[in-house]
Amino acid sequence: MFRRPVSEIAGSLVLERSLNHVQLLGRVGQDPVMRQVEGKNPVTIFSLATNEMWRSGENETHQMGDVSQKTTWHRISVFRPGLRDVAYQYVKKGSRIYVEGKVDYGEYMDKNNVRRQATTIIDLAVIYVMKCSAYVFL
Repeated sequence: MFRRPVSEIAGSLVLERSLNHVQLLGRVGQDPVMRQVEGKNPVTIFSLATNEMWRSGENETHQMGDVSQKTTWHRISVFRPGLRDVAYQYVKKGSRIYVEGKVDYGEYMDKNNVRRQATTIIDLAVIYVMKCSAYVFL
């Protein structure tokens, strides 16, 4: 349970809830790879494409006009041991999956020793979507 301080002047720490939650439904862009940095736990990584579609033109309300589409690519990282192994084994390029996770912003050094920024979805759950059913991996 969180408590609010009696007085801000007293220098008490205020703890409040926040939310970092992402839900994505899309297609896997590449077979997962498992990577491990020395001294750290392995991670399964794959890309996921989501699409946004809209109609443009004079008759937007009458289902006529040009259809435009934008694809956004997301980097998915799976750290949880059971989920990491299942994702590595069963998720394949072209699979339609639903991912729940949180957004993480970080930095890394590339091969040329240049500092790069990366946005990653830290995966908390994967649901493999098929035409008639879905398999849930939590």
